[in-house]
Amino acid sequence: MCCRRHHHPTRAARAFVLAATLSTALAAQAVSSDGVDTAKADIFPIEEALQGKLEDPAYIAGTPFFFEHLNYSVFFSPGKVLGIDKWAHRELITDNTASVAAEIHYTALPTDYDAFAADYDLPSISLGFRYNFNHGTKLNRVTENGTSVLGNVFTIYLKFSRPIWQRRKWEAGYYMGTGAAYSHTKYDKGANLENEFIGSHWNIFFTAGFYGTYMIDQHLGIIGGIDYAHHSNGAMNRPNKGNNYLGPFVGLRYYPQSRQTNTAAGKHAVTHSAKAEKELKTLKGFYLEFTGGIGGKTLLTKWFDTQFHRKPSDPEYRTDKFEFYGAFSLQTDLLYRYARRWASGIGVDVFYGDYANHEVRYDTAEGRNKTHSPWSVGIAAKHEIFYHNFSVRCGIGMYLYRHMGEACKENEKPYYERVGVYYSFPKLRGASIGFSVNAHLTKADFTELSISYPIKL
Repeated sequence: MCCRRHHHPTRAARAFVLAATLSTALAAQAVSSDGVDTAKADIFPIEEALQGKLEDPAYIAGTPFFFEHLNYSVFFSPGKVLGIDKWAHRELITDNTASVAAEIHYTALPTDYDAFAADYDLPSISLGFRYNFNHGTKLNRVTENGTSVLGNVFTIYLKFSRPIWQRRKWEAGYYMGTGAAYSHTKYDKGANLENEFIGSHWNIFFTAGFYGTYMIDQHLGIIGGIDYAHHSNGAMNRPNKGNNYLGPFVGLRYYPQSRQTNTAAGKHAVTHSAKAEKELKTLKGFYLEFTGGIGGKTLLTKWFDTQFHRKPSDPEYRTDKFEFYGAFSLQTDLLYRYARRWASGIGVDVFYGDYANHEVRYDTAEGRNKTHSPWSVGIAAKHEIFYHNFSVRCGIGMYLYRHMGEACKENEKPYYERVGVYYSFPKLRGASIGFSVNAHLTKADFTELSISYPIKL
């Protein structure tokens, strides 16, 4: 009797696993009727996930090698340089541009048994090399007779691409990326006076867009889409209107090991495995996040002063040398992580700029009696997007207190945007380090290096 009672639960468990496996297989068949080639695509270890084998080191030893994840692409993009404000728009005589790019992609595979990757439908992390041909973009100020060129730019970047729709031969999705760039040409008061877009050789790069891919066969696909890209120095030098590009792109993508896609059945099996469910339970919930940042900026007021208010005999007339001032921030955010990928909430941002006294000098010289304070306070909506230990933080806020002088009032908005990239360290209780840019209507106010520490509530 004792033995009989002991064996019944084991039989019940086996019956449950068998039933779950059959139901998952039926779900996979339903997905295949939508056009997904499950013979190639649905290779998630469904039975193993249900049986808890995904945590078995011996089983994981059979996962794909690094090079099996790699694939490659090349692109060409004809585009336009955008005039973000009316002054930039007036300076553009011609706005034609073009770029070429090559990327090495590390694409997640179904047999990685990765819950984050499954949630994002097998994304790609890419290393890219891009060259913008901008010498065809001519610039001219209304007050000047000469013309300047925007200058070609070489960029190295990292990009995250996520498919949102997949079929056997088709795929569509979006991407975001950031990196560093070198501009061959910049503002120069002698040779390139009309270039108010780029004031330094070294710049920050950002890109985002949508793509679609059609597979000619299992290895080669045609890819196209729409791309937005941005080069600027993050207000670390002047001028800094920034290069903004928009245009279509077309290219080829090659998969040495053949392309694999996600399926609803496989995604469910991996994201609902015992390990994934346990991890998600620990991640969900409210938490406080404290972030301190240290950075800097150059002053837009000095740019206006030296460009338009100094005499040609003045040593600083139309200078390309600008003092670098400190900018500091402290953020206190209350966030709720409601999914493996996302957390949202609200925060209070406090800023301190040691350049406030210099703004006083410029206002006094113009006969303006304004209130000035190095402190600013804002309240902001926050959103954080996670992929393993990496995250992207976005925020849009409204100033509750800010008195930085007349020039700032004329050139800033009452609201601000923040975007940054961070990496967290689980062994340091989730402490993270990253960089971010604070901006007004996409125009950088300052760039900073930040350290964060979360406290789970």
